[in-house]
Amino acid sequence: MTTGLIITIVIGSIIKLLMSPPSIAVAWGVSKFELHKKLDSNDVMVTFNGKNLEEEEKNRFTDYFNKASFLKKHYIFPGNEKLFLQPETNVTPFIMNVKSGKKDVNFFVFSYDNHVDVVKKYKKKVVSYSISSEHLQNFTV
Repeated sequence: MTTGLIITIVIGSIIKLLMSPPSIAVAWGVSKFELHKKLDSNDVMVTFNGKNLEEEEKNRFTDYFNKASFLKKHYIFPGNEKLFLQPETNVTPFIMNVKSGKKDVNFFVFSYDNHVDVVKKYKKKVVSYSISSEHLQNFTV
């Protein structure tokens, strides 16, 4: 009798965990697929026109990038990656090199008047999206 009760409680607990997982597990799972991740300024190197930004400017830029609001994702068809990495505009991008562990990710940040375009390049993949940030649009070196 008690064995059946214990087995029922264990099975019920497993089903409850699968149906409504703890928020820590959900946050971890969502962070694996999030496009606009929060960056740690210690892992970031920011360059503009081939010059590295100073520590204070780099920290401000990274903070503004983290606080930016995600607007939309741009779909890139195979073979058109170069159009996003080197657009036909006169905007000079900020280049953020992020190194965390074995991963190397490059962000190209293009600031326009009404939005900011970000092109994320990692491994051989290129992803583009737009963010909204007054501070990044007006950021000067």
